[in-house]
Amino acid sequence: MLAPSTPGRLRALVARQFGSLRIYNYRVYFLGQMVSLVGTWMQTTAQAWLVLRLTGSPLALGTVTTLQFLPITLFALFGGAFADRLPKRRVLVTTQALAMAQATTLAILVATGTVELWHIYVLALALGTVNAFDGPVRQSFAVELVGREQVVNAVALNSSVFNVARITGPAVAGVTIAVIGIAPAFAANAASYLAVLLAYAMMRPAEFRAVPRKPATGNIFHQIREGLAYSWGTPPVLFLFILLAVIGTFGFNFTVVIPLVAEFVLKVGPQQFGLLTSAMGAGSLVAALVMAAVGRPGQKGLLLIATAFVVVLAAVALSSVYVVTLALLFVLGAAGVSFSTTINTSLQVMVPDELRGRVMSIFFLLFAGSTPIGGFLTGFLGEHLGVRTALLLVAGVSAGGIVLAAAYRVRTRAGSGISPDGEHEQVGTPGTVVAVPPGR
Repeated sequence: MLAPSTPGRLRALVARQFGSLRIYNYRVYFLGQMVSLVGTWMQTTAQAWLVLRLTGSPLALGTVTTLQFLPITLFALFGGAFADRLPKRRVLVTTQALAMAQATTLAILVATGTVELWHIYVLALALGTVNAFDGPVRQSFAVELVGREQVVNAVALNSSVFNVARITGPAVAGVTIAVIGIAPAFAANAASYLAVLLAYAMMRPAEFRAVPRKPATGNIFHQIREGLAYSWGTPPVLFLFILLAVIGTFGFNFTVVIPLVAEFVLKVGPQQFGLLTSAMGAGSLVAALVMAAVGRPGQKGLLLIATAFVVVLAAVALSSVYVVTLALLFVLGAAGVSFSTTINTSLQVMVPDELRGRVMSIFFLLFAGSTPIGGFLTGFLGEHLGVRTALLLVAGVSAGGIVLAAAYRVRTRAGSGISPDGEHEQVGTPGTVVAVPPGR
């Protein structure tokens, strides 16, 4: 029998879990993203399947991923500087309109039967260039939508909607490809951008949260150096970036890993391939909702999450049973989103307002901009050594990153003013963070 206070505690937990949705601007943003991201995942799934059907080559798939993320490597830091200078909503409207044009072009090429591999390469490069500017701006936009006191909850909810899309998008894409072909999956993505553009149009600028900041000074290269210097000189931030640099580069290559596992290890069709990505998204969704309600772990907890991620990634490499791989991908998704969301929210509350865009651009660079290295390497190793061996090698390198970050934590903790959990901010009720400026 439930204790009398239990229903009240459950209601309070749910209220914390979805607290950011009480804010109008965030609510319309959330709904627009929900529609648009389903389309994005449909295109991601369809594009991987199309490349494998055209070439049968793991290296070609890795090359597409490399080209799509290479501009992020080159331009993300510039995107962060722009995020600290320009009105974020206007930038996002422009980037989303350009992404819609890219998706429309790809849909037309596939529908007319004229698509070739080089078309996919060029369009992947174009989308990556758009995302290099869109990503840092969007990452730093959350605090203007909900305010600093709700940013942890908002980031976790962003992750939840991303993973709802990762569940439904690939599954819908798999059925769409099997029943009516690949072209409609690309067309659906093009149409889905209308939802997010409508959301930006419906926002009320007067209700944006004021973010006090110093006016940007110096040229753009000077501003980029400021963000890099702050990150290098702030031990809690550098600890997060060491972990993210290695695991983000070598572990987070799911757009390459899952198609290769489906095609060369499990040898399944498009519907089963879509379900593999959906299983990972389901695990990610569960983790994101839990984090939205109960907050985030400290540095020790983050190291444990990273270790679990690497162990499960190695297990995926060794599994040859479809149902077992589904279950492992569910756990991998939960560990992955816990890892990335913890780093994202820790940075959001640690970093000074005037540097947020630039520091979040480093996060975006290490998380997504490192994919050209990891994606290409995974495809190359898969081509020459086999998919299982490739995944075991990248899992091993990721484990090395955990050891490096743990060693840095031990070396710096005593002299940097970091608390036993490795935090410079004070955590109040679950999901609410009161920031204290970090030391250097």
